[in-house]
Amino acid sequence: MAEKSLSQRWDDWRPSKGALFWSCVSVSILTMVIGFTWGGWVTGGTAQEMTQEARRNLAATFCVNRFMADADVAAHYAKFMETSDWQRDDFIHDGGWAKLPALERPLAGIADLCADKLATVELPAQPTTGAPTTGGASDTTVVQ
Repeated sequence: MAEKSLSQRWDDWRPSKGALFWSCVSVSILTMVIGFTWGGWVTGGTAQEMTQEARRNLAATFCVNRFMADADVAAHYAKFMETSDWQRDDFIHDGGWAKLPALERPLAGIADLCADKLATVELPAQPTTGAPTTGGASDTTVVQ
């Protein structure tokens, strides 16, 4: 009898129930490993942590914007920078910048995150008001 070709042997092959079971198990495990490592899958707990971090980050950004929109931002910022690092979150909390309008109380850690962001922010240049210190036709230069 002639030897069967590979395709004929493949057609004739009937896997056992055990082989089918372990094939399904190994494919499932491989799918999960690939999904969690390269596919971007996360567990429910990790997704909640990521959501909470995003909410805190958004609230801290809102806090920084409220601080920077204050009418007396230069004086507040100078006092903020004079405050010790571990008391800056209290300064932000007491100033009311960390309180979100829709919430009765600030989210946990917002004032601290806001203080960290404010410590790295530079104030925009304040426009000067009043009359110019020099003037006259001799100070004007025409460029053509």
